[in-house]
Amino acid sequence: MSVKNKTKVTLHPSNKNRKQYDLLALIKEIPELEKYIKNNKDGEKTIDFSDPIAVKLLNKALLSHYYDVKFWKFPDTNLCPPIPGRADYIHHISDLINENMRKDKSINCLDVGMGASCIYPIIGITEYNWSFIASDIDRKSIATAKKIISSNPNLKGKVDFRFQNNSNKIFEGIIKEGELIDITICNPPFHASKKEALEGTRKKVRNLTGKYQKNPELNFSGVSDELIYEGGEYQFIQNMIKESAKYANNCVWFSTLVSKKKNLHGIYINLKRLKVHQIKEIEIGTSNKKSRIIAWTFMTKREQKYGKKTELTL
Repeated sequence: MSVKNKTKVTLHPSNKNRKQYDLLALIKEIPELEKYIKNNKDGEKTIDFSDPIAVKLLNKALLSHYYDVKFWKFPDTNLCPPIPGRADYIHHISDLINENMRKDKSINCLDVGMGASCIYPIIGITEYNWSFIASDIDRKSIATAKKIISSNPNLKGKVDFRFQNNSNKIFEGIIKEGELIDITICNPPFHASKKEALEGTRKKVRNLTGKYQKNPELNFSGVSDELIYEGGEYQFIQNMIKESAKYANNCVWFSTLVSKKKNLHGIYINLKRLKVHQIKEIEIGTSNKKSRIIAWTFMTKREQKYGKKTELTL
């Protein structure tokens, strides 16, 4: 049931999921997963990725097996993130911030909209021992994420949860005066409307199963605030870019996922308009889906190393 000789070369070299899933090991972690194993068109064992229950059980098993996270419980209505892709974001961002920062520096990361699954803090803590600020506009998601962190000894005490009470703001009300953050990360809401979200799910299910479903169940779930934002991903990121200028001295690097390639042109225009010091575009993704990280900083390389606030006191 295990195929270990295949490597997912598009994933970061540090990603624990570059090898084919060891299904026997994963079933040992979460026995219920075995019910959802099937043969693919090549006769290999896999799971039904169009089934949200199967996807969630797979991700629970991955977290338990590779990250020693034994408690990961949140409502089925919340977004269930694919672990390999989320881990890739963290690994690439680690490479980015380590290019210029002091080697002995402890990293403080802000996760914008961490969601009920709290997945980025989980991976950032277990892989790199980062500290996190985790913000969200949903109090229920914060309560659920707090329970996950407090229930796993290897995560406990590493996340500062902050409630965003203004859905039109991203950093304002979250970043405190004088606070210095090394990197911000974000998986922005993807769709501009419920209709667009439904169409996207239909397309995904059709790609996975070859069948059309009028009202498909989201295979990665997700409540409306996690998936939908007026103006979609593009507008959310543009708002983030505009607001980031106010916090140029508080954050060394800002970053976000950009799922839609067509959004890049407008993003670059706005970043250049703000005269950011440096922009980085990092392509990530599996063989099935390509995405990219856009990161920007207002700081010079020396300022990145010491932090702008620190440099001014030298």
